[in-house]
Amino acid sequence: MANKLWTKDFTIITLGSVVSMLGNAISGFAISLLVLDFTRSNLLYALFIVAYTLPQVIMPVFSGAILDRFSRKRTIYSLDFISAGMYCFVAVVMLLGGFNIVFFLIYAFVVGSINSIYMVAYESFYPLLISEGNYQKAYSIASVLETLSAVMIPVSAFLYNSIGIEPLFFINAGCFLIAAIMETQIKTEEKYIEQQKQAIEGENVGHVKRMLMDTKEGFKYLSVEKGLLAVAIYFTFSAFSGGASSVITLPYFKSNYNNGEYIYMLVWGMSVVGRAIGGLVHYRLKIPAKFRYMTAFAVYCIISVLEGSYLFLQIPLMMIMCFMIGLGGVTSFTIRVSATQSYVPDEKKGRFNGAFNMLNTVGSVAGEMIAGALTVIIEPRLVLSGFMFINLLAALFVIGRGRKHIEPIYNRQQ
Repeated sequence: MANKLWTKDFTIITLGSVVSMLGNAISGFAISLLVLDFTRSNLLYALFIVAYTLPQVIMPVFSGAILDRFSRKRTIYSLDFISAGMYCFVAVVMLLGGFNIVFFLIYAFVVGSINSIYMVAYESFYPLLISEGNYQKAYSIASVLETLSAVMIPVSAFLYNSIGIEPLFFINAGCFLIAAIMETQIKTEEKYIEQQKQAIEGENVGHVKRMLMDTKEGFKYLSVEKGLLAVAIYFTFSAFSGGASSVITLPYFKSNYNNGEYIYMLVWGMSVVGRAIGGLVHYRLKIPAKFRYMTAFAVYCIISVLEGSYLFLQIPLMMIMCFMIGLGGVTSFTIRVSATQSYVPDEKKGRFNGAFNMLNTVGSVAGEMIAGALTVIIEPRLVLSGFMFINLLAALFVIGRGRKHIEPIYNRQQ
């Protein structure tokens, strides 16, 4: 008899994710519009994105090492409580007329720090709530949740233009508060904590030294596991091109179309539709194990080509291509995350996710900074095409040539 996926704890974490993601999506996109409207500069907008992303270079590595020895559940709900208070504070500052670019750069840095720790904790705790044999289903749900948050982007734009950003911050604070209260009710035992305590029992090592040793061990584990290393390297390049896309796409639509933010939402809304449909398909139908590697490899290549060329086309064609990007994106996500998270031992998940996220963030920050600077002197569409060509080469040479090591991870029974 198949194991039940929708246990009480899995239901709680899923509903909590829905609430916090929707609130974050409402305020997050509105903040981007606010910064663009205030600065009217692609470069300053890129600096804002970099300020958000930069702490994610270091935070995941150290937090990953710590979270393999301490409660990930407690970290998750504590950070949600902190986020609720922080968004209330920012809303009050805004109501008092405290907006300036320096304030928001600092704000972006703090939020980026919290989110980077939260993501390592969440990504390392979530697999513990999945029953055996249900990894693909569970991660297809996680992908659909991200899609649902994107649905709130047009709502965010409408509310931003009609009532301003301060009420959106209060809404987000309420969402985080509800999510945190729900997450305190999760009962799953984190058995890895006791295992880790026993492993270091009797060692005379200080906390700082232990954290540094654990951090080093995370990278050592990644270097020994050649398949995981290849996946991490490819997704560093993927984040590099994704960082370029994040600082190019919205400003491009705003500067080249009337009501460009709505055109942006229309085009990328089709990506949301693609992700939603793909997520539902993956929930219902399992990709046969022997086809997962080749499916993922093909998707990596196709997405690079599509995203590198769609801005040169008419809006209806952009929409079709973004639908395909969304469909491919959810397939890539589901295969990669379900494979790696079921493969990595529970007691090493924090360190692996921390190292993986750090490499991704390095790629993302580099892409944001380089693309932001290049758009000052080169037509933005050409810059994006160049980045996506690099991503295509990474897929061919890292994933393609690393098949011997990656295929056993992607094609294993989960």
